[in-house]
Amino acid sequence: MRPEHKTAYREFVAANLDRMCRFAYLTCGDWHRGEDAVQTAFVKLYAAWPRVVRTDRLESYTRRIVTNVLIDQYRRGWFRREKVAEAVPDSPQESDGTDRVAVLRALQRLPVRQRATLVWRYWEDQSVAETARIMRCSENTVKTQTARGLRTLRGLLTESINESFEGSHA
Repeated sequence: MRPEHKTAYREFVAANLDRMCRFAYLTCGDWHRGEDAVQTAFVKLYAAWPRVVRTDRLESYTRRIVTNVLIDQYRRGWFRREKVAEAVPDSPQESDGTDRVAVLRALQRLPVRQRATLVWRYWEDQSVAETARIMRCSENTVKTQTARGLRTLRGLLTESINESFEGSHA
């Protein structure tokens, strides 16, 4: 790779690392798996850099790589492996007065394609057509995954609200 390409690549990674990690976290629900996916995506981007550096859609291209890496991890069963830890990790508390934690927990429970579709459509504010192009599927698939994902998300949030209501009045 030419020196000017290496410099441009480093600048791109430095400018987009945090955003890509947040995107990956929202898509998979696990910071560590998200960071691994972003690292893998940046390695793949590095290999393709001379071809893609001239495009004006590098962020979108990188997000598509992250999405594909995460979907591939689920297909391989990576998320099912046992994770050994000395102590139980801290889990976020919902007592902070916001619904953000409940939404993130519910989002984590969605199937990966529904989650990725919702993140692309509503977090990344992409159109149906752009989401279909990024995920390499039809627009109807995006619409179906979005509808199913929203329906499931609403059900999970309603269930969470009912459980917290019953727990506070027991």
